[in-house]
Amino acid sequence: MNIELNGKIYEVEPGQTILEAARSHGVYIPTLCYHAKTGGVGKCRVCVVEVEGMRGIVTACTVQVGEDMKIVTESPSLRKHRKMVVDLLLSAGHHDCLSCAQCGNCELQDVAYSLGLTHPSFPQPERKPEDLSSEFLVFDETKCIQCGRCIQGDNCTVINDTLGFAYRGADTKVSFDHDLPIGSSSCVQCGECVQLCPTGALTDKKARGLGRNWELEKVNTTCPYCGVGCQMTLHVDRKQNRIVRVTGREDAFNEGMLCVKGRYGYDFPSSPKRLTHPMIRKNGVLEQVSWEEALDYTATRIKEIVDRDGPDVFSAFGSGRITNENNYAIQKFTRAVIGTNNVDHCART
Repeated sequence: MNIELNGKIYEVEPGQTILEAARSHGVYIPTLCYHAKTGGVGKCRVCVVEVEGMRGIVTACTVQVGEDMKIVTESPSLRKHRKMVVDLLLSAGHHDCLSCAQCGNCELQDVAYSLGLTHPSFPQPERKPEDLSSEFLVFDETKCIQCGRCIQGDNCTVINDTLGFAYRGADTKVSFDHDLPIGSSSCVQCGECVQLCPTGALTDKKARGLGRNWELEKVNTTCPYCGVGCQMTLHVDRKQNRIVRVTGREDAFNEGMLCVKGRYGYDFPSSPKRLTHPMIRKNGVLEQVSWEEALDYTATRIKEIVDRDGPDVFSAFGSGRITNENNYAIQKFTRAVIGTNNVDHCART
């Protein structure tokens, strides 16, 4: 069907919301509570638009397009409304962008910038301490805008039912179980809530202070931990040659979702204990050697031992930190070349 967006005709799919239709054609409508995975709830009231024939203004994330619908996404009255809503959100917490871990990767910051808001106009509440009880997550309630995306992701994507809204009115807050610290709750620490949070309310604990968003190189790759093949992005500090953070790729089949291993088990590549060269023990001391010498030595010793004592004296161990193809090669070599089934795998980090 055809719709009119800001005076221009666009072809859109029936069943799409105004927001989805606008985004499919590159027309910007600011929003904070909407996410493609969690859907539109019309909660933040930032994505409002004007539709001919409809009374007042409507939320673009909840209203579906109709044939020949005429929509205005930018006008002085819409800008005034959005500015007031975002101003109130900024005033309801402490969004100190200069020290926030999400600076440069914050949807609230982006919307405020697009509206020309530099500081809140109203008195801010008393600052509350961060929840640091979790192994991998940090929750800063003063940066929460109560969009509900983390709750939707936890309840409908992960289906862990840990997160919810507690209390009422001005006391409403995101709660872990019955208002417990994260570390004492039933949170499985998969980081789905961090992935969905549009502000700096939920952040990765391990990445704090290790690099700003624009300083880190983004490298797309496949998670090596199991056969699902989740797509992920490594945030790499090239100066230190280490992975600082991992996020799921939302344009892939896993839609940004990762398990706790995939999202937080990334320390081993830059571990100081990791061997970087092949080594052979000579006269009781490990000495660095070439790959050719190491492989020849290993093959000779394996052949001597197997020929002397039989194949069942040989054992091979795979790893949860190498690719599935490497693990396949290990078990194939053990069974087909050596002739034993003594092969195992740690299956975890």
